[in-house]
Amino acid sequence: MKWQGRRGSSNVRTSSGGGGKMVGGGIGGIIIAGILWLVFGVNPMTALQTGQAVTGGGSSETSTEIATSTDRDTQFVKVVLADTEEVWHQIFNEAGSTYKEPSLILFNGQVSSACGSASSATGPFYCPADQTVYLDKSFFVEMSQNLGITGDKQGSSDEGNEGNEGKAGDFAQAYVIAHEVGHHVQTLLGISQQVNEASRQVTRAEANKLSVLQELQADCFAGVWAQRNQERVQFLEAGDIDEAINAASQIGDDRLAKASGGAVVPDNFTHGTSQQRVQWFTRGLESGSVQSCDTFSGAL
Repeated sequence: MKWQGRRGSSNVRTSSGGGGKMVGGGIGGIIIAGILWLVFGVNPMTALQTGQAVTGGGSSETSTEIATSTDRDTQFVKVVLADTEEVWHQIFNEAGSTYKEPSLILFNGQVSSACGSASSATGPFYCPADQTVYLDKSFFVEMSQNLGITGDKQGSSDEGNEGNEGKAGDFAQAYVIAHEVGHHVQTLLGISQQVNEASRQVTRAEANKLSVLQELQADCFAGVWAQRNQERVQFLEAGDIDEAINAASQIGDDRLAKASGGAVVPDNFTHGTSQQRVQWFTRGLESGSVQSCDTFSGAL
């Protein structure tokens, strides 16, 4: 993936850490242990509304500052976030609307957000209450070492690929960021609010199905971003699409359930099967259209 030499976002900040603790220990009784914490996390606000994950700890004592580090990961995240800003500004402008850019906070170990406290085990997540994406940079290593998401098999012409050994490929990493930004788009469009309201009125299994539809739409939005960004800056290289498809496949609920040694229980799914995640990312990638990402089709 070609990413060097482009503008970096000014909305990336680093966290000095924060107090607070994660409470609400009902996760194990709701899903197969570990799935929510392995990849992407659950949108904390959605999880709060459906009784699936983080609750409490709403006070945010974390101090942040504009990211000034020149390390590879920080620069990469800043460029990818800037790319999402450019694409979504364009898409919203085409629809006669205005895109409000999210913030992205890089943290190490633990962080406090307006949705509660989280640790690196939570994985990247988006908090609609403060319209911020949270990312522990160690997740890039986790993607490769623990989730089996590898990339750059074709090599990379970027000098910035040096020192990136043991991590997932660049485009697989970009897919993670674009997915979380997809949740921000859902918030701006009012979709997240509709999911939260609907989830409060249905059973847990039905709420999980709504969560799956929301996650699959974020995958589709990530595909839309990739297609539109390719038109804009021609940033894709050989093997990049395979990286993202491999990532989507590796993080399906069914695959994670099998990897954890548990039973595959569709009613417990919160993100979708491997096939579904690949299908919806690919749909967005091929169409480049937000209209193609209606995963709900009357479900709300």
